[in-house]
Amino acid sequence: MLCLGSKIATLINATIDKRVLKRAPAVAAILVALSGHAAWSQTTKTLKMIVPYAPGGGVDTLARIVGDQIGRTQGSTMVIENRPGAGTVIASEAVVRAAPNGSTVLMADSNLLIMPHVQKLTYDPRTSFEPICQLVSSPHVFVVNSVSPYRTLADLLAAARAEPGTLTLASVGPVSLPRIAFEQLKRAANVDMTFVTYPGTAPTANALLGGHVTSALITLVAAAEQMKAGKLRALALAAPVRIETLPDVPTVAEAGYKVEADLWDGVVAPAKTPKETIAEITRWFTSALQDPETKRKLAAQSLFPAVTCGADFGLLIRKQYDEYGRIIREANIKGE
Repeated sequence: MLCLGSKIATLINATIDKRVLKRAPAVAAILVALSGHAAWSQTTKTLKMIVPYAPGGGVDTLARIVGDQIGRTQGSTMVIENRPGAGTVIASEAVVRAAPNGSTVLMADSNLLIMPHVQKLTYDPRTSFEPICQLVSSPHVFVVNSVSPYRTLADLLAAARAEPGTLTLASVGPVSLPRIAFEQLKRAANVDMTFVTYPGTAPTANALLGGHVTSALITLVAAAEQMKAGKLRALALAAPVRIETLPDVPTVAEAGYKVEADLWDGVVAPAKTPKETIAEITRWFTSALQDPETKRKLAAQSLFPAVTCGADFGLLIRKQYDEYGRIIREANIKGE
């Protein structure tokens, strides 16, 4: 196709035949179409997914599971590039700067919508990216050490009211989805607890296991094994509904408080990526999430398919961006 496009271009440049000139607009349109198709077919032979976290974590695992399925079924080479740091800002900026040709996407999560509220950035998550799809969701869970006297979220909150400022809740932070959920719960339940930050979910769980904090709000992915081993006790899920794998664990809403920290992971591309390119990548990811083996692998990581694509995903991004910003301002949450 590129060869044909070159011949047509040469013909246009080499002749002043009136018949050719009359046809020039149509020929130009053909050239644009050919060049666009060629760029798409070339760039998508390799699709780079930039992951804003270090290898081995939940988001990285998701990228590799889905990327492997796409590579095997779509004939594309999937490259996972880890760019951790600055609360996902480093990876996000890299994708914003990437060519909008379908060769680079970002594996994004809620931090994409949180960080712009606590620091000045070069991008706006509402306009600097093309939303492709939300892929999965995974709830955060309020947990305590198995030796803790608190057996329900109501028990924990009652103790917090009885001893203002003495109980602690640990999570990643200081600016994060769990921190936002914590501030929501503090206000809704009228309690005074201290938020203790750790650099990751593993250190958070270890602090709870070591008795250094009263409670924690961590991802189900991070808590699952310790819960199965009987070392951690789940008090409540910060999710819209209960989940099949933990049917006896109630939601925070069931305790009377509208607090959710349902972590989502999704894919976005640089702004101005052609619509037809976005549509093709969307088909790749939605097809991968329908595969039974992929679903099994994700379920083993406590990741549940929650596919929302295109304009609907864009609406979710804008809604949560506004909601997170409001809570951050009201709680006066500051970045490091």
